[in-house]
Amino acid sequence: MYKVGDRVVYPMQGAGKIVDIVTKEMLGEEHDFFILKMPIASIKISIPVDNINNIGIRPVMSEEEGIKVMEILHAETTDMPDNWSQRYRENMESLKTGDPFEMAAIIRNLQVRDMERGLSTSEKKMLNKTKKMLISELVIVGSMTAEEAQSMIDEAITLDEDLDDQEK
Repeated sequence: MYKVGDRVVYPMQGAGKIVDIVTKEMLGEEHDFFILKMPIASIKISIPVDNINNIGIRPVMSEEEGIKVMEILHAETTDMPDNWSQRYRENMESLKTGDPFEMAAIIRNLQVRDMERGLSTSEKKMLNKTKKMLISELVIVGSMTAEEAQSMIDEAITLDEDLDDQEK
């Protein structure tokens, strides 16, 4: 079970720190809630303690997992459907897991596709949201600013593209 001070990831929202546990009355019953402070958007989110396992809350990534995320960002893109709505649905399902490796792959694939062919408006929003989620986790884990985390992600993908161009 999590406690005040723990750093966790809330799927579809990003990483934050549990800053409090409060009791609220709902429909005549008292329930405990974790208060999660999100560093990027400077917001606080209430998460029901009883439902914590059902919503996919997980601890932030380890240093080793952070290294693997960077390797995924550097790697070749993976096959995606040509149909944008099918890509969107598949990526949304992956995002719901909250898995940092899935987030990194989505960012890499969508960013490269955007540079090569462009993205639909929905996919651009997904790319930006996914980046913010990964950035929030990198900020909480790596004691870096959001700008530094953003640059690190962009450089990893751009570096990979530059190497591909040199090989041609």
